[in-house]
Amino acid sequence: MTRPQLSRSDIASLQADLDAVRDEVMQSLGASDVAHIRRMIRRARGSAIAGRAMIGLGFDPLTFLVGVAALAHAKIVENMEVGHNVMHGQYDWTNDPALNSQTYEWDNVCDAGMWRHFHNYEHHTYTNILGKDRDFGYTILRMSDEQKWHPFFLFQPIWNGILAAAFQWGVGGHDIGAERLLNGQMSWKEFKQRSKPFHRKIRRQLMKDYVLFPLLTFWNAPRVLAANFLANLIRNLWSYAIIFCGHFPEGTAVFSEAETQDETRGDWYFRQICGSANIEGGRAFHILSGHLSHQIEHHLFPDMPAHRYAEIAPKVQAICAKYGIAYNTASFWRQYGTVLGKVFRHALPSRRANPALSQA
Repeated sequence: MTRPQLSRSDIASLQADLDAVRDEVMQSLGASDVAHIRRMIRRARGSAIAGRAMIGLGFDPLTFLVGVAALAHAKIVENMEVGHNVMHGQYDWTNDPALNSQTYEWDNVCDAGMWRHFHNYEHHTYTNILGKDRDFGYTILRMSDEQKWHPFFLFQPIWNGILAAAFQWGVGGHDIGAERLLNGQMSWKEFKQRSKPFHRKIRRQLMKDYVLFPLLTFWNAPRVLAANFLANLIRNLWSYAIIFCGHFPEGTAVFSEAETQDETRGDWYFRQICGSANIEGGRAFHILSGHLSHQIEHHLFPDMPAHRYAEIAPKVQAICAKYGIAYNTASFWRQYGTVLGKVFRHALPSRRANPALSQA
């Protein structure tokens, strides 16, 4: 991506404009924001109860399919619109223990504490900085010419498919840093210690979905096992697609460590815009995406209640136009199509790359 060259005064002005957008929303937070997140919590719980009832008590194919859809919907809403956003601290200002970012635990195998470290801190601080942002390609995918090529990446269309189907597992183990064990930078002792929270969460999730609920309806245990597996698979594929469409479509930029030294908040804002992409859709789509369909706004303001992103998106787009910064937005299928194009294209060695950005 060709990035505009902004002067220092432009960067300072960009910062002031975006700070003003943020301040206006954060100063207006109130009852309607709390009502939204509590409504989403009820929606997820209600959908889960309905889905599990149809799965556990039904015997016909229709209740199985509808039950799986309801349970998958519950898991998607809880993970994307509730868990992700609560753990970003978007509702800490309410002082509601149920909405506390430091104690909330979501319904997947990723330990919340590990997620807060690698996602809230590493990814949102070092977004798209090669060598610093481990979410860029999740250490197994090459998504830019500037990343150093290795024969391992020849198979990345396969790795991409596996990651999509098992996305909660890939995210869950991400903070362990297994690649450091493989290249000798981590001992087995440290690896085991870092893995403990992940293992505890795995046991909890497997017990809930594949032991407890099947036993509660033992006469329907195989049906319940299959339904829980399918609901988790649907949630994995959906969250993978939304997240990849927000981070890796054509037009998203990467940065080197050298060029991001001594960043101001304005520089950080600029990097977030250039490294993110939005997905167009209606209100229902935005809710199911956890409003990560507004990935640009989320990267700019990760602690702002996500349901407010649609409100500020036109303002952010206008600010981007003011400074000649591309505002990357398109339909789901267009964004995902370019993501797949990059997965296949960057599996092969690049003919040329920017040496100033190349990752060692």
